[in-house]
Amino acid sequence: MPDDIINRVANSKLITINLEDYYPKGQRILFDIKDWLFEGFVLREKDFRNQVTLFDWSQYKDTYVALTCSTDAIIPGWAYMLISIQLEPFAKKITIGNLDHLETSIYQDVLNDLDVTEFTNKPIIIKGCSKKPVPQNAYIMLATKLKPIAKSIMYGEACSSVPLYKNK
Repeated sequence: MPDDIINRVANSKLITINLEDYYPKGQRILFDIKDWLFEGFVLREKDFRNQVTLFDWSQYKDTYVALTCSTDAIIPGWAYMLISIQLEPFAKKITIGNLDHLETSIYQDVLNDLDVTEFTNKPIIIKGCSKKPVPQNAYIMLATKLKPIAKSIMYGEACSSVPLYKNK
């Protein structure tokens, strides 16, 4: 039949990379230290150390933790370090900041470990939509990592992609 529908996308050499496929499992937690501060603003070293010592850190097993203080308190660097030392045996990752910073840091690790040699001289589409919270920075990190080796980089879906880079 001469009017057969041909799926050119399926027959193309395009490789789609979906960052959602690399989303690590594990609960993301925002740990706010404001409740351990006097009136939410003053870090009293002895009281703070006592709170850190008495706290059950095992509840954070296999989680990703972002340490923050939601008040305008000035927190010395050692305070976050003290907490991270207690969290380290349990948490998969610990950062200072919000959940967006945490997600970006997680993806930085994922993409640093990603072997991209299979994408050498290939046309790549970085899929844009995801149901998981893939941070925008992850797309930038991936594009930057692929640029030296890819034949071309596009963004979106195969049927409606935006060209970003073409190796000359």
